[in-house]
Amino acid sequence: MQHGEYIRTVIQQKVRDEAEAEDFVQDFFLSLVSKPPPSYVRNILGYLYRAIMNDIVDSKRRLRVYHTAIREHHTYLVRINRPDDPGSVLADIEETVKFFGAIEERLSSSEAQAVILRYRDDCSTKEAARKMRVKPQTVSSYLSVGLSKLREFLSQVGEDNDDSSES
Repeated sequence: MQHGEYIRTVIQQKVRDEAEAEDFVQDFFLSLVSKPPPSYVRNILGYLYRAIMNDIVDSKRRLRVYHTAIREHHTYLVRINRPDDPGSVLADIEETVKFFGAIEERLSSSEAQAVILRYRDDCSTKEAARKMRVKPQTVSSYLSVGLSKLREFLSQVGEDNDDSSES
């Protein structure tokens, strides 16, 4: 390319890290091959400079968004893995035990067993089928019916709570 040295020089001035600059040069050349400058451009060096600057800004923006997402995800993981109040951990465990107790009360034994194996014990459908000595399709059916019943029950509980809070 006739302006290759100009492109390389501009990128090296704007991107201080040598390896990053070289990656950027390669990416920029590939972008020029896939989308060459329009034929009506009179000042090709000005066009290339502006294209390089836009690509650098876009790249830094993408990197900033990526780092922000990583930080937010890390903060979320720290928060859920290390709750501030040990009592809240105990309360969560108690609620979970109560919830699975309610599952056993509200569903048939097969539906309850399928839901518990799948969601409490984290078994796959195949594993649950093997433990229950049934076909995977049967487990899927138990899960579908059981979860429908639980959704219906939870929506009724939610409606009851809404009614009691209004009075």
